[in-house]
Amino acid sequence: MELVLQAHFHDPAAPSPYEHVAADAFYAELLAAHEGLDAAASAMLEARLVLLLANHIGDLGVLRQALRLARDPS
Repeated sequence: MELVLQAHFHDPAAPSPYEHVAADAFYAELLAAHEGLDAAASAMLEARLVLLLANHIGDLGVLRQALRLARDPS
């Protein structure tokens, strides 16, 4: 499995020919999830989300590539 680097968002509940619609919806929901949280709780939310998504991906090679890119995007 390869790490997907191009836009890859979709919403089966609200299909749109424009990928940015689902990406924007996710971003809005991510911001809303942080509302009312202090810095520590916000960091814990992010950590739990990363672990949940890493478990969903499951492929250690893909996760290693994502870690490298997140640490040094150049």
